[in-house]
Amino acid sequence: MRVFITFAFLIQYVVAGWEIYSITKDPFSLGLIGLAEAIPAISIALYAGHLADIRNKRNLLLASLVGMFISSLGLAIFTSEYMRSINSDSDTVILMYAFIFTTGLARGFYGPTATSIIPQIVLTSNNNIQTNPLPDTDLDAIENIADQQTTAKSNQNKQLIKASTMNSTVWQMSAIIGPALGGFIYAGLGMTISMIIVLICILTGIILFAKVSSKPPVQLNNTEPVFERLKQGIRFVFQNKVILTALSLDMFSVLFGGAVALLPVFAEDILKCGPQGLGILRAMPSLGAVLTISYISWKKMPGRIGYTLLWAVAGFGVTIILFGLSTNFYLSMVLLFLNGAFDSVSVVIRSNIIQVLTPDEMRGRVAAVNTMFIGSSNELGAFESGAAARLMGTVPSVVFGGTVTLLIVAFTALKSKAIKTFNY
Repeated sequence: MRVFITFAFLIQYVVAGWEIYSITKDPFSLGLIGLAEAIPAISIALYAGHLADIRNKRNLLLASLVGMFISSLGLAIFTSEYMRSINSDSDTVILMYAFIFTTGLARGFYGPTATSIIPQIVLTSNNNIQTNPLPDTDLDAIENIADQQTTAKSNQNKQLIKASTMNSTVWQMSAIIGPALGGFIYAGLGMTISMIIVLICILTGIILFAKVSSKPPVQLNNTEPVFERLKQGIRFVFQNKVILTALSLDMFSVLFGGAVALLPVFAEDILKCGPQGLGILRAMPSLGAVLTISYISWKKMPGRIGYTLLWAVAGFGVTIILFGLSTNFYLSMVLLFLNGAFDSVSVVIRSNIIQVLTPDEMRGRVAAVNTMFIGSSNELGAFESGAAARLMGTVPSVVFGGTVTLLIVAFTALKSKAIKTFNY
């Protein structure tokens, strides 16, 4: 399911971005794509996380996938040649933004649910651990049970870290093929066929995930007010300095340092490589990411986790500055490859921190806060990139964003002791 939904989302992202830019010739219009998706996703994410904690996660995830399908169907219809002949270019762009908005709404439910369902799929209870009360005088038995529980918890953390890393690997592997495929399909077959392939991918994902067994809620018959539960999720994240620092560092670095939204401008106006080149450029960060994650899966994460996170985000900022200055297609490919490699390290560390430190009954809400942080950085980062490109120019805006990323890393290294000393 993850593979096909990632294909669908990234193919749609590439072709919709190229189509809108080909109509408007305005980099700010690419920024508006991120804004149109971020507003609904961020607005609904926390409530979606609340539902993920108290409802059947499998059914909620299926509902979000159906919402994605309906949104992509609308996008396919209103970008078809027939509808383009009826509507003006400005109407077509507005309608595209409208269906991107509804896609963001569906993704607001998808993100927290897809993340929080992983432990339910992966973890199994250890039936060999004694749970019945024992006499207080049976100290040997009590110590034995305590040792078993400690070992079981350690094994569960290892399982979660492996599952979280595998989840990131699958996403990144799919993200290598998806953008490149989208660029080549759009260049050879046009917008309509591209969107039909998107619909087929989403439908395939729905069919595959329907085979997953039902996942009942962790919390049954919870009578707490909704707003109190939402506050609990937010409070947990803001009181946990390690989680908060990891999320904040990722959010602000991607918010200012991301240049993915401007790739159509680089592909058409700076590197002159067309939609095929756009697909390749869009895939390079994911290629760097998947190779890096594969190495991390094979070898242990190098160094102390907190310091590794800081160095990875710093590398992300440096490579994005150099990419902004590059005018050579092949050098840009290499820099985006390295950019994805550094980014993947921070993604894996952040995901593992959340999975290990979050209690089961709060996973949906914490995943929602994660979606709000990271979703906002990706989509609002696209808006920031488009707005900055209009004000400063494309290249200066990318260099500025990478510089801000480095300043954020330096500030975090000076101020946050929790993340520097953290290890799992």
